[in-house]
Amino acid sequence: MSRFSIARSLIATASIVTVILVLAAACAPPADDGAGNDVQQAEAQAFLDSYTETWLDLAYTAEQADWQLNTRIVEGDDTNAKRSEAATAALAAYTGSVENIEEARRLLESRDALDPLQARQLDKVLYRAADNPQTEPELVKRRIAAETSQVEKLFGFDFQLDGQSVTTNDIDDRLGKATDVADRLELWSASKEVGTVLGEGLAELVELRNGTVQSLGHDDYFAYQVSDYGMSVEEMMKLNHGFVREVWPLYRQLHTWARYELAEKYGASEVPEMLPAHWLPNRWGQDWSQLVTVEGLDLDAALADKEAEWVVRQGEDFYVSLGFDRLPASFWEKSSLYPLPEGAEYKKNNHASAWHMDLREDVRSLMSVQPNERWWATTHHELGHIYYYMSYTRPEVPPLLRRGANRGFHEAIGDILGLASTQKPFLVERGLTDGDVETDAIQALLREALGQIVFIPWSAGVMTHFERDLYAGLAPEEYNQRWWSYVESFQGITPPEARSGEYCDACTKTHINDDAAQYYDYAVSSIILYQMRQHIAEEILDQDAHATNYWGREDVGAFLSGILEVGATRDWREVMSESLGEEISAAAMLAYFEPLTAYLEEQNAGRVHTLPESPTL
Repeated sequence: MSRFSIARSLIATASIVTVILVLAAACAPPADDGAGNDVQQAEAQAFLDSYTETWLDLAYTAEQADWQLNTRIVEGDDTNAKRSEAATAALAAYTGSVENIEEARRLLESRDALDPLQARQLDKVLYRAADNPQTEPELVKRRIAAETSQVEKLFGFDFQLDGQSVTTNDIDDRLGKATDVADRLELWSASKEVGTVLGEGLAELVELRNGTVQSLGHDDYFAYQVSDYGMSVEEMMKLNHGFVREVWPLYRQLHTWARYELAEKYGASEVPEMLPAHWLPNRWGQDWSQLVTVEGLDLDAALADKEAEWVVRQGEDFYVSLGFDRLPASFWEKSSLYPLPEGAEYKKNNHASAWHMDLREDVRSLMSVQPNERWWATTHHELGHIYYYMSYTRPEVPPLLRRGANRGFHEAIGDILGLASTQKPFLVERGLTDGDVETDAIQALLREALGQIVFIPWSAGVMTHFERDLYAGLAPEEYNQRWWSYVESFQGITPPEARSGEYCDACTKTHINDDAAQYYDYAVSSIILYQMRQHIAEEILDQDAHATNYWGREDVGAFLSGILEVGATRDWREVMSESLGEEISAAAMLAYFEPLTAYLEEQNAGRVHTLPESPTL
């Protein structure tokens, strides 16, 4: 921002130009000496300081209540729910107050006179206000109560199998191993029962979420969440369509391979045109990587004699080796890292998550770590979030901007380190596999593609399109039909049996309920992940991107820190351009998996592709 007229910064050398400038200056109003800007910036800073202090206190109280709600769920006891509801209401009343909305708007009328960081913070003030505007206090109150109720129903649900209570960990573990199709059907069906108690609540939440944000000018809740990227819904959908189109040829090959391989594995008389949902190792078909075992890299076996805490400590050691600090003692004291003991009289949310409780020092993780491959990668991923929090918690980053460059960046950083922790050179370094063990590079690449490539049509396709429709007016009685329509068109997956309207299979996905209208974050993060991995491998490590070892490489840590520590103080597209030298694109992902293409074409020779050559968007 310049405080002075451009004309005054020019040095005129020709006499005619000089005369023109002199005449123009004589007619122009007095130059702004900066005093006006200083006053406006002082006003803005006084408001931001006062707002931030109160907001941090209220937000911390709400986070603590939410933590209790997620870590101690007692059937029939609504104490934690009421505490969370009250704390969330108090926070909402402040962030959405009419006074704060009006003052932020007034200050932004002079945006050009403000410091850019002040303007970005004021934008965040209004963004937060739109989620809980006190111009609609009764609506906000009802929404808070409805969201609290939905969380309790979701995470307090008693999953049953053969008359016995089971956890989602149990279901996931069995789906990864069961070979009997009838058993798999029982497991898959049991995992979907929670949807029968969530459909009505989701319909109410859609109405309430839309109502709150529409009062501040957003079309609907999906559009509101997308606006955090500085994008319109049309732009976000175009971006995700591009991701699906780019990976589709490889996904189509993977889909054909999986149909034939699984038909043989389960003894099917015919190869189905679409993949039956219960044949896959993941409840939503978003990750098929367990279909392939890479000989010599049996991480489950390597971890079998380890304790769950050892897994988390190893994750911390990895980050320390990159030059990051050790986790604070409070992390170990306050986190909920392991499964509840057998016979516990309460439940907890088993979905892994990282929490920045006070936007200062209190960082925690909610996990149910077990010593196996899935939790090894998940632990490294979740600690990536924690170290992101720690990196931007510094004076140069105001609390209102202590976030990722965009929401997807947080996931990308976690995924980079999660995947890096499973590559053979790294595992050899950590003593979890023998360096002399022969591994099949193509099988390792196939396994990774069954996780990463398969994820794009799910995240950028099914979830993003369903949630767009959900908040754009999809009728509750259409939820299940629309859901399975997208699952079939984007993933090539069909339910094992007819799913009537009494089910809400979309509701079984955690994010639909309590992390709404943001799943494209994961698609964005997956694409950024491969761009960053390629940069680290080629520009820093000078290693093959398929076989890297980040352990002890502080230069990798320095590169990551340069991205992490700026938080949300800059536009995410600028951060990408400066750190990677390119815009967001799936090109790096496709280059990484290029060696797999010839293998799949050979495997699929003579097989029938049932997915169209181009995705239906």
